Amino acid sequence: MMMPLPADVLPPGIRGRQVDNVNGLSMHILEAGHEAGDRPMLLLLHGFPELGFSWRHVMPALAAAGYHVVAPDQRGYGRTTGWTPGYDVDLDPFRMIGLATDALALVDALGGREVAAVVGHDFGSPVAAWCAIARPDVFRAAVLMSAPFPGTPRLGAAAAADDIHRQLAALPRPRKHYVGYYATRDADADMRGAPQGLAAFLRAYYHGKSGDWAGNAPFPLAAWTAAELARMPTYYIMDAAAGMAETVAPLMPSASEIAACHWLSDAELAVYAGAFGRTGFQGALNWYRATIDGGNHVERLFAGRRIDVPCTFIAGAMDWGVHQRPGALAAMAGRACSDYRGTVLVEGAGHWVQQEQPEAVVRSILGFMAAA
Repeated sequence: MMMPLPADVLPPGIRGRQVDNVNGLSMHILEAGHEAGDRPMLLLLHGFPELGFSWRHVMPALAAAGYHVVAPDQRGYGRTTGWTPGYDVDLDPFRMIGLATDALALVDALGGREVAAVVGHDFGSPVAAWCAIARPDVFRAAVLMSAPFPGTPRLGAAAAADDIHRQLAALPRPRKHYVGYYATRDADADMRGAPQGLAAFLRAYYHGKSGDWAGNAPFPLAAWTAAELARMPTYYIMDAAAGMAETVAPLMPSASEIAACHWLSDAELAVYAGAFGRTGFQGALNWYRATIDGGNHVERLFAGRRIDVPCTFIAGAMDWGVHQRPGALAAMAGRACSDYRGTVLVEGAGHWVQQEQPEAVVRSILGFMAAA
């Protein structure tokens, strides 16, 4: 039996535990505000390569504001068990509808009937969006972070093949999109067996996408074309022959930069390295495969449906994730949401905004909730 994350790596007021019978999973969750009885719930959904632990800096303050705050390790991650590991597996449980069903089942297993807000970061952002789209009666508001949600599929558009991967490969400096790389059979072994070591790989990956790396100066891209996408850093648009471990190695921070990193200590990094050293990345990478394999037929049932509950978007001002899909943020504010409450870009923060600038994120979430 998997044991919960020990208390000595968690901030005061947060506990870890396993919740069984969650859509076939034994789901590991972190929670805060659980001691006070019946409170409105905030469900926090992490992205890649992260864990429920990624919310540790914001959970105590959200609990102090009167919420029961729950942050699970999602399917394929961390201490959650019951999912099928490997590359040659059924991808349906890793699709957005399957992951939203996991979230719904967790709420039910915790005895809840509704969630005051579902909050999703990075790949957790589209999961949160699909929670709100499919079950607005349960997920009463949505906070999407670092990855804009451009909307549900459009009927008739599914047949149009996206040949961006071919276009990137044909550039004078041949490139590839990171999602295409993550869908390959070799990606897990490349990252899990990184020559620099798993902890160093993760440190460089996290640093490179953060506001601490001076190379992050994002701007809107004009179009979904190879030439425009190639303007992004190589951790998004990789050199064709490189794996991710090789790509981020030059981004490794210095010893002094690591010592100055207030949001990710070596002890905290060890939690991530221990988790991915145990599980590998393949369960997480199956999420990417499920988005591009053409098997998202159930999602097409919701074609044209909008997020009708109150919704907002929060990201770091130095986060390329805001711009990696040209036009996505504008589409979210317009087509995707019927009750959009605005965009917050946190100065000085990169992709890991709730870790880098937790106070600003808490203020934004609580301000949104007060108005919702």
